[in-house]
Amino acid sequence: MSAGLARYSVFAAMLAMAGLPIYIHAPKFYVDQHGVGLGVLGAVLAALRLIDVVQDPVLGWLADRLRRWRTVSVALAGGLMAVSMVALFALPPALPPVAWFAVTLTGLFSGFSFLTITFYAQGVARAGALGAGGHVRLAAWRETGALLGVCLAAVAPTALVASGAPFAVFAWGFAGLVVLAMLAMAREWSAGAVVPGETGLRPILADPTARRLLLIALLNAMPVAVTSTLFLFFVESRLEAPGAAGPLLLLFFLAAAVSAPLWGRIAARVGEKRALVAGMSLAILSFAFAAMLGPGDSLLFALICAASGAALGADMTILTAIFAARMGRITTGAEQAFGLWSFVSKATLALAAVILLPVLEISGFESGTGNDARALFTLTVLYALLPCVLKLCALALLAGMPIERG
Repeated sequence: MSAGLARYSVFAAMLAMAGLPIYIHAPKFYVDQHGVGLGVLGAVLAALRLIDVVQDPVLGWLADRLRRWRTVSVALAGGLMAVSMVALFALPPALPPVAWFAVTLTGLFSGFSFLTITFYAQGVARAGALGAGGHVRLAAWRETGALLGVCLAAVAPTALVASGAPFAVFAWGFAGLVVLAMLAMAREWSAGAVVPGETGLRPILADPTARRLLLIALLNAMPVAVTSTLFLFFVESRLEAPGAAGPLLLLFFLAAAVSAPLWGRIAARVGEKRALVAGMSLAILSFAFAAMLGPGDSLLFALICAASGAALGADMTILTAIFAARMGRITTGAEQAFGLWSFVSKATLALAAVILLPVLEISGFESGTGNDARALFTLTVLYALLPCVLKLCALALLAGMPIERG
């Protein structure tokens, strides 16, 4: 059984490598290699993020309509991702660099979003065949792979620097991984055939439990969006340790990857709801302690990164499994459900950037170590205390909600 689920880890790792790490690598690559201005890149990324968020429900609808041809649609989306990644990093721009940047990222993120929605919807059908606890078991394998993929993509360009063209090697390696992941999952897509029953958004939005889970997902994802947006600022300006940002970020994701299968075992023993409450409580404690840190507290912050990373492992494994289990009960097609789920998750990043950065600017905060007490206080409140409030709201909603074992 584990061998069958391992293919979900491989596919998830491949997908994750094309997500968050690209937002880290691509802008710097185009500044260094093609001389594109940061302001222009920032505007392009903001527009692409808006498109990426808005298109998810549409891609969910499309994935639902293409279930009969899932193998073909998945292969095309995978091919689009591989070609876009190679064009982004390994080929000379065929258009002005900023236009090439926009076109290739649009292709990459569109393929990524379509595959993510289809992949998670497929997991509903697969987990249903695993029996009791199947959704959590599959989610543990899947999210562990995804988190390891993030870690691998984050460090790969640095590890490949001796090649002389690290980003090109990374891009071609990713294309090879796409082929491997597609082959690994080839048998799974046959379960995507259309079956009788109600599909679309109506059964999802009409279900009170599904609506509450989407709200919990929004409130629960906001703290991660907040801390992701402000992480570099907090390490540089509050801890005064800019050189530690990379290792600390890697520690965070590694802790999440290591914890994901452990949370799966905990959920199997005590139930999904109790395990998720424990993970969310750990996150609240982590954020609260972060509010007490100051210059020179990098080692203490490393412990907080490990603890908050472990809490993220619980969120990714258990909350997603709870939602998937519910979708398995109320709809025969989970594609549009995960289009909404993806929309909610990505919208939190957009909301965080739109709200937090202007508030920081109003407080007088500037990137660097020369900020006054008022600016640093605002940064600390936003980075550490606001996530506590959001998590507590999500925890309150979860506490009053009956959860059926998945």
